[in-house]
Amino acid sequence: MSHSDDGTALPSFAGAPFLADPALRRVVEAITADGGAVRLVGGFVRDAVLGEPMDGDLDLATPLLPEVVSERARAAGLKVVPTGIEHGTVTVVADGRPFEVTTLRRDVATDGRRAEVAFGSDWLEDARRRDFTMNALSLSPDGTLHDPVGGYADCLARRVRFIGVADERIREDYLRILRFFRFHARFGTGAPDGEGLHAVTRNLSGLQQLSAERIAQEMRKLVQATGAAETLGCMAECGVLDRVLAGVPRLVRFARWLDVVRATGTALAPAPALVALSTFVPEDVERLSARLKLSGAERTRMADAETARQAISGLAASVEESTDGDGLAADGHVARVLLYRLGPVAWGDGALLAWADAGAAPGDAGWRALLSLPERWTAPRFSLAGRDLMAIGLPAGPELGRRLADAEARWIASDFTLTKAELLGDG
Repeated sequence: MSHSDDGTALPSFAGAPFLADPALRRVVEAITADGGAVRLVGGFVRDAVLGEPMDGDLDLATPLLPEVVSERARAAGLKVVPTGIEHGTVTVVADGRPFEVTTLRRDVATDGRRAEVAFGSDWLEDARRRDFTMNALSLSPDGTLHDPVGGYADCLARRVRFIGVADERIREDYLRILRFFRFHARFGTGAPDGEGLHAVTRNLSGLQQLSAERIAQEMRKLVQATGAAETLGCMAECGVLDRVLAGVPRLVRFARWLDVVRATGTALAPAPALVALSTFVPEDVERLSARLKLSGAERTRMADAETARQAISGLAASVEESTDGDGLAADGHVARVLLYRLGPVAWGDGALLAWADAGAAPGDAGWRALLSLPERWTAPRFSLAGRDLMAIGLPAGPELGRRLADAEARWIASDFTLTKAELLGDG
């Protein structure tokens, strides 16, 4: 049995199925030929210790230089891709699966955004340059767990703790402020580590150095984490969240939204989560999209979700048990028209947001019925096209567009029942 530096007995992973994976064994055997050393590192090891699903990439570290790793891998018949050769990383492909292999490193210089590194051979030195203790665990191919900085005890306590002096770790890369909260939301319990929180508050100005893209990447993951609501509240108290969002967060609505999302089994997605957290009016979507430099697809989904929220909120007074099968006592046709206009994705996003705004319980039957309308009714496709009107003699031009729009309006008014022949005959 191995022990951490503080004397804590460490479990052995000898015989763990993932260590017997044939592709992994091929990579390990190639690197360890002629006496080379290699260990599993990073999130995969952390998740194994925490008992979390190990569905991330399996990364390896070695004292061998990238050129040596590449030579040995090729000699074993494996493909090598120099994905990050300047940082000591090569990707070795075995049985179609990629494994990132990185040479041990030490930081030479940091500027708060990136580090200049030099290759090394010291496992402890490499571990100390990482961010959190739970991310510095490593695992030998024989199942021996290595814990140089107390990460195992922190895993057991579900405590996210900076390695060494928290201020120093943060100043090496200010993104670690957001990673601290994101990892706590994902893995932590209780309040975040006090020393880490104090270091965060002392280094808030460093967030200005970060690119919008890096901030957005962390926020996408954070808002989907198990403890997102509580952690975002802590971020707001520390002054982090308003700097990130460039606006006032809606913490109560986000917590309600998260409750109904989980209660209904809806898949979490970053775009509607960010709407729940940060929008009061449609203009806030554009503000946040610009602040985080979100993709066009994300911006569109957020704008559609906000539009749908407003429209569905207008139906809120009518949401209750009904006899017409739509979950609407007032007019099922109104809901069907709205669903047709919005589409099922925007409808779902908007319904959950409106539900949160209404403050109704996660088990509310009326809201559940409203949310599930796309499961019970599929909006039909309008079958009439401009060529159909041209075929009966209507020339191309503005009048054709007007007649087509009029036909669609009559089709919708018929509760989507008029056929193409009936629409052409009526025209």
